[in-house]
Amino acid sequence: MAEIDEESDTDESTQMAAFRTDLAEDRNIMAMERTFAGWMRTAFAAIGIGLGFKAVFGAFDPPWLAKAIATMFILAGGWLAITAQRRACKTLARLNTHEFEAISTPNFRALAYSVLVGSIILTAGLWLLNDGTLNAAT
Repeated sequence: MAEIDEESDTDESTQMAAFRTDLAEDRNIMAMERTFAGWMRTAFAAIGIGLGFKAVFGAFDPPWLAKAIATMFILAGGWLAITAQRRACKTLARLNTHEFEAISTPNFRALAYSVLVGSIILTAGLWLLNDGTLNAAT
């Protein structure tokens, strides 16, 4: 009879170990989602630094230098968003959820590509617009 109790204890112990492993995988997914959010904050900060640089040093001489530095930061923000999305999607492909539902991959892609497109449009506007009007060649 003692053997039966030991077997049931072993089965319960194995089940609990498997459950803890499943929860650990869920925690890894949540950590990946927090990391993605952190990278997106960094992307928005880079875009903000670019805009701030252009605003503060707009009358820089030569005038294209302030735009070039701002462009570097703004496009770096777009690149960071895409890089974060790719890493998040690769991680999600390797892990399986057990006790909760993870954010779907298309949501990561939609946000990252929106940031990229926005940074490209912002950069184009930075170079094409001057005080709200298009630069005239004449």
